[in-house]
Amino acid sequence: MPLRRCLPVLLATALIAGCASSTVAPRYTTDNPDVMRIGGERPANADPRTEDAGSFCMETTERWNEHGRTPDGQTLWAKDTLRRVVPCQ
Repeated sequence: MPLRRCLPVLLATALIAGCASSTVAPRYTTDNPDVMRIGGERPANADPRTEDAGSFCMETTERWNEHGRTPDGQTLWAKDTLRRVVPCQ
């Protein structure tokens, strides 16, 4: 009977230890500064641009947003790209 009481606790402990040991440490670097930047002030948002895609046009808007902080307190900036179909002019 004591094993039946301890078994769930042992299984939960083994599961937590297994998950914790395989955690990947985050890497706060990028080879493409057009997608993510670390630290500093918010990068300037580009003006929306319209591209002709043949039978329709696509407007692309890019915005920089804060996406948290690194362990040493630097701000993570990530670019969000919004696209929508617009009439060609």
